Amino acid sequence: MGIFFESAQGVLIIILMVAVGYVLAGKGWFNENSTRLLAKLVTQIALPPYMIISITRDFSKRELYALLPDLRFPVISMMLLMILAWGLVYVLRIDPSRRGLFTSMFFNSNTVFVGLPINMAIFGTKSLPYVLVYYMANTTIFWTIGVYFIQRDGSVGEHLTFGMILRKIFSAPLIGFMIGVVLVLINVHLPKFLNQTFTYLGGLTIPLSMLFIGVSVYNAGLKNMRLNRSSLGVLSGRFIFAPVLMILLVMHADMPTLMKQVFILQSCMPVMTNAPVVAKLYHADADFASIMVTETTLMSLIVVPIMMVLIQKVV
Repeated sequence: MGIFFESAQGVLIIILMVAVGYVLAGKGWFNENSTRLLAKLVTQIALPPYMIISITRDFSKRELYALLPDLRFPVISMMLLMILAWGLVYVLRIDPSRRGLFTSMFFNSNTVFVGLPINMAIFGTKSLPYVLVYYMANTTIFWTIGVYFIQRDGSVGEHLTFGMILRKIFSAPLIGFMIGVVLVLINVHLPKFLNQTFTYLGGLTIPLSMLFIGVSVYNAGLKNMRLNRSSLGVLSGRFIFAPVLMILLVMHADMPTLMKQVFILQSCMPVMTNAPVVAKLYHADADFASIMVTETTLMSLIVVPIMMVLIQKVV
């Protein structure tokens, strides 16, 4: 039970920060423009320096060389989940107009806005590189295969060009991660003024992420949450099939225990916040995507402490 309560306290930190965002949104502090601003501040201003500082501070060249081969585990996991989702859309008789969206949400995780702060609250800064390895696989697969599935659902809409997809994959957080890796590999240390500046900016990452989630949950509307075949299918993918599959993949793998724990936890994170945006872009069912972001985000706050107990028993 000690593990459960320790994990629950980490999640409680997240819940309280999300609640602040939710309450402030209810008081009218945030509109659509300010919500977009929060997302930009996190992904383009706070996260890149956070990545650089954490990588250069916590990891050696040898540890980084050992990291990258383990990228195969999240990739294999998501590919198997995608195949499973293909079968479930027919078993569950998912509406043809949302089958691609269902599949994309089934195998992609919210690895930054929710996954990063939850892992940091539970495991600390040592978990960051493992979080980012999963993030590299997840963001690449979402902006290629995931977007392709969502596009199949839509009618006429704007199309992402190859250049736009590349810009989405090589986002500011990923570039920050790559810069941090290069600095470690060539053994270059940041000057003190840059180190301190990046530390201050990086400190904004977790609180701003949680405010963003709280505002997003409020905007989606709790009254819109409902359970049906489609939503139960996505929930089962995020919180049952994904973690069980990842546990089977990493259980006997030759990798650090902390990496196994992070990968399992990252696999059962909520639906990506980008899913409704892409669905709207392609005239797919953006409302269903928004509801699933809300439902899975709230459910994750219950699932994570339970999952931590399970992880400690099997890893």
